[in-house]
This record gives sequence, C-alpha cells and structure tokens, in this order.
Amino acid sequence: YGGQSTHLPLKVNSAGVIPPIFASSIIMFPATIANFIPHPWMKTVAGALIPGRAGYELLYVAFIVFFCFFYTAVTFNPVDVADNMRKYGGYVPGIRPGKKTAEYIDDVLTKLTFGGAIYVSAVCVLPSILISSFNVPFYFGGTALLIVVGVALDTAGQIETHLLTRQYEGFMKKGKIARRR
Repeated sequence: YGGQSTHLPLKVNSAGVIPPIFASSIIMFPATIANFIPHPWMKTVAGALIPGRAGYELLYVAFIVFFCFFYTAVTFNPVDVADNMRKYGGYVPGIRPGKKTAEYIDDVLTKLTFGGAIYVSAVCVLPSILISSFNVPFYFGGTALLIVVGVALDTAGQIETHLLTRQYEGFMKKGKIARRR
C-alpha cells in the first residue's frame, strides 16, 4: 500500500495448542474404553497407549501433525487471502496476482505448518520421553509448556502495545500544548 512493504500474518505454529489436545483426547478414548472391557487384546491395546511407550508416542506425533494441517486448512484459506490482496492492490513480488499467488501462499503455509507440526510434536513428546526415561515423580507435559509460552508471548505483546500506545499519547499531548502557546 502506497509503496510500503507489508507482510502476511503467517505463523509457524498457527494451530497453537489445539493439535496436542485433540491428539491426546483421541488416543486416550480407546485406552479408557479398553480398560473397561475384559478381553486380553483390549488390555494389550490399553497397555500400548500409555504415555511414554513407543506406540503412544508415535501415534501422538502422527495425530499432532495431522491436526496441525487440519486446523490450519480450516482456519486459513490462501485463495481468499490472494483475492483480498488483489482487490486491495497488494501483490507478492515476482508472483502473478490471483491463482499463482494463492498457490505460492499455500506452498509457504504448507512448509511453515510442517515445521510447526514437528516443533509442536517435539515439545509435546520430549517431556514425556524424558519423564518415563528418568522416572521423574511429577508430570510436566508439553501441552502445559506450550500454554505457558503462549500466554507469556501474548502478555509481552500486550505490554509492548500498551507501552507504544502510551508513547503516542505523550507525543499527542506535547503537540496540543505546543499549538496552544
């Protein structure tokens, strides 16, 4: 706009903490049901779906990756973004407006989402593996870590915005005083 550089609000972890929550819920549902059914193969399933075991962790990572892509696909539409950019005169340098821009945004978003899914998977699975390996008496999961970091980043952003607003308020007050003299 007006010769200024702008950016698209694409995040590495656009899905946030939702994929790990959905993944653990889906994995724990069959494990809970298996505990109530007295068949031996159901006990085997319940035993394999205990956090810290390889079966649980692999399934957990697979579901986290799936839900990262699913959530991003539901909440972010590259075609709409490309159309809005074209309507308001925006463009990506070197990319034709319209379908090519949508394809480019989709490609970038896919790469970001994959990196974010690997990051979220690592943050969620590593604490579980370390806890089971070292027999730590308390559980501090990756989901809690994601929530704490997310809240801290949001709080820091709000503080920064508040400080910036106060700086502009001071600037505006100085301008009014100077004009009255």
